[in-house]
Amino acid sequence: MKKTPKLSASRALVEDLVAGSRILAMHEVLDAYGHISARCDKRPDRFIMSRSRAPALVTAADLMELDADSEPLPGDKRKGFIERYIHGEIYRTRPHVMAVVHSHSPSVIPFGATRTKLRPIYHMGSFLWSGVPVFEIRKKRENNDLLVRDRPLGQALAESLGGCNCVLMRGHGMTVVGDGVPEAVFRAIYTEMNARLQLQATLLEGPIEFLSEEEGKRSTVSNRGTLERPWELWKTKALGRK
Repeated sequence: MKKTPKLSASRALVEDLVAGSRILAMHEVLDAYGHISARCDKRPDRFIMSRSRAPALVTAADLMELDADSEPLPGDKRKGFIERYIHGEIYRTRPHVMAVVHSHSPSVIPFGATRTKLRPIYHMGSFLWSGVPVFEIRKKRENNDLLVRDRPLGQALAESLGGCNCVLMRGHGMTVVGDGVPEAVFRAIYTEMNARLQLQATLLEGPIEFLSEEEGKRSTVSNRGTLERPWELWKTKALGRK
């Protein structure tokens, strides 16, 4: 049996990716589907993500190293995720993005299929101040199965994301980016929660008082300063530590 290629990534990044995958499953942002990746900290032209496996089951042995074209390194014959091109094309167009999460988070789906925009309704979702565009796959490929299954579709998604922190995918889910695994996980969790709260708020007497752009910017900075607190908690639970 041939050995799979050794990862270029550090042990710390590998551990964070395993934890991130399990955390997102624990918070029901990911179920049997969806994935998280990180730009390789030793080879920034590559990225690391799991082979095709349910996120809650991911271990270090499941991680794969992919090249700039989102293809596994020579010798790695394991089945990868079809939508790995989401990650690769975002890393290609956004050099400062260090981690990406793609999910089918249920509360965001209505915002990708209607005219109502997802906006930051509380401070934990403040990073959404940058805007939440919707990727319409039919603009790139009329006949499709809603999956970003090649580089041209990945490029189109990355263009829709632009300089924002989150992009919705009509009839599909969302993709968020961060400056590391902890921030990308944080944003995936709180995008889902923000969407849920916004849906609840529409049932009450309006109008809804969303965060202003200035509040969004300032709260984003504040939350970054305390990110280690939820990350420590989540990672400890996900890896079964005390």
